[in-house]
Amino acid sequence: MSLAYDSDIAPVAALMADRARAAMLTALLDGRPLAAGELARTAGVSPQTASAHLAKLLDGGLVSVVAQGRHRYYRLAGDEVAAVIEALSRISPDVEVRGLRQSQLARRLHTARTCYDHLAGEAGVALFAALVDGGMIEPDGGRPVETGVPYEATEKGEHRFEEIGLDLPALRRRRRRFAGACLDWTERRPHLNGALGAALTSRLIELGWFERGRERRALTVTGAGLSGLADSFGCVLS
Repeated sequence: MSLAYDSDIAPVAALMADRARAAMLTALLDGRPLAAGELARTAGVSPQTASAHLAKLLDGGLVSVVAQGRHRYYRLAGDEVAAVIEALSRISPDVEVRGLRQSQLARRLHTARTCYDHLAGEAGVALFAALVDGGMIEPDGGRPVETGVPYEATEKGEHRFEEIGLDLPALRRRRRRFAGACLDWTERRPHLNGALGAALTSRLIELGWFERGRERRALTVTGAGLSGLADSFGCVLS
């Protein structure tokens, strides 16, 4: 029987070790599907080379594909793949910033971004801290407040989440973990993940509290978002 500490991580690590494939996987951290042509441009390779890389990622179970007409759209195979990429980002050197445009993008990603399908960056860790400090979520079973443990909504949290339109019973019926803490790549503090983190992020965008930028993953908090986050969750963003 294969135990967790006997897992053969070499094949997966080898798939991620190629720079073109790493660029594609990072682009897919946005959570939205991308066509092969878009991924080829992101990785700076030809369409033929991109197709070969994507075939390897498919075989390795790191991405999935959906066909719509003549087009094929790729996305990460799941939140566990996203968590691995985010974990690798935390122990990897930063990309050298060259030029004002790249510097501005880096700043926007630090401020607010999506980590697969949940809110990350300064805004993400601030919201998580507000939810914990405000007594709206807590570690399940009285565990210490830390990353890697499951979280549950309190009675107060249930009320606040329902007020903004979340259906928590439906979220709990999903096969995905309800809520957890994910150590943020840039902030080194936790943000909220799991089904609750994903649904909350999606709802904040629907409400117009955050807007997607031209760059994938980057989010911008709006005036309505600043007041809404403060009023609903006690989360004050500068």
